[in-house]
Amino acid sequence: MKTKSLFFLLILLSFTAFSQTKTNSDDTAIKKSLTYFVNSIQSRQIGQAVSCIYPKFFTIVSKEQMTQILNMTYNNPFMKIEVQDLKFGTIEKPELITGEYFSITHYFLKLKCNVSSLSDDMRKKMSSALTGKYGADNVKYVANEGAYLINAPMKACAVAKDKKAWKFVILEKEYKKELVKILPKKILDKF
Repeated sequence: MKTKSLFFLLILLSFTAFSQTKTNSDDTAIKKSLTYFVNSIQSRQIGQAVSCIYPKFFTIVSKEQMTQILNMTYNNPFMKIEVQDLKFGTIEKPELITGEYFSITHYFLKLKCNVSSLSDDMRKKMSSALTGKYGADNVKYVANEGAYLINAPMKACAVAKDKKAWKFVILEKEYKKELVKILPKKILDKF
């Protein structure tokens, strides 16, 4: 009897370990792809960053427009934005919907936004916009550097056909109406 119980316990532990490994491999693949995306932005490799975006997103915003937006944001001589750190939060279990896997991924970016070349009026507007978007607790102005330090909580939807090559759509509530065109309702209902 002890042998059967021990054998049953061993099988149960193997199934548990296998299921955790499977989840972790999905998490690892998503983290690797998102890290590549963020590193591409950080190193100003905008073309590489654009290649990490879910292709269906380009039916809403063209690839050329997205490239211009990222260039204006991260290669702007008047307001230098630097990605300083990436931390991962919860990565939801991928769900298979109409032939593609979808996973909502929570992450945090630490950004430094140098506004020293802007006028006082523009800095005030920038401060208002940043605190409105990220919350007053997540935005700090460092006067001697003329820069804002921002802890930006972010969400993205990771999408893949094979659970290996993940592409991303940044999830922001103000763009939800547009995202209805490319993401399943079940995913949109989660954010």
